[in-house]
Amino acid sequence: MRKLVLAAVAASAAFVATPSLAQDMATTTTTDTTTTTAPDGTRAFGIEPYFGVRGGWEEFSKDSVPGAPIGDKLNGSLVEGLVGVNVPLGPVFVGAEGNVAKGVSGDIDWQYGAAGRFGFRAGESGMIYGKVGYQWVNFDKRVDTTRDFHDVTYGIGFEVGPKEIGLGGITGNSGIRLRGEVSTFGWTNSFRPTLGVIAHF
Repeated sequence: MRKLVLAAVAASAAFVATPSLAQDMATTTTTDTTTTTAPDGTRAFGIEPYFGVRGGWEEFSKDSVPGAPIGDKLNGSLVEGLVGVNVPLGPVFVGAEGNVAKGVSGDIDWQYGAAGRFGFRAGESGMIYGKVGYQWVNFDKRVDTTRDFHDVTYGIGFEVGPKEIGLGGITGNSGIRLRGEVSTFGWTNSFRPTLGVIAHF
């Protein structure tokens, strides 16, 4: 009789515990699924197009441009438009962008190119990245204007847009962010710092 009572109690306990265990497992599964976010608190994966405007300065190293005056450094300020897309992958991201720049003073007439970007997502809405691409440069009348000079371009940069002033993360809560970048034409043939604003949507 005692064995029968113990068996009944054990069966009752198992019957009560099973729904509770199932509920706990469902909660855990749901929590794991819904908390997949990036460091900035937004969803970890997505596609984010953007456009931007920035200004900067570029100075080419001495004698690095064929046809330039001997011993002269070509340089100038420029205004540039950008369009691209980011693909967030959790704490990192990859992307691609195209650019067109117009010289507003100095020796540069036009520039255009494309580049791939890769980097890390930082803080609430920041990004730290490197880039590799290809750039074409057309100079003014001091250089041969019948051709575009072209080479690989390299760069490093950052973007930041604090949530505290209403600017969001890389996906879902996008907005205006500040971008700073330093790049070069060829391996070390120029020095090109730029600063501007990027609108993610």
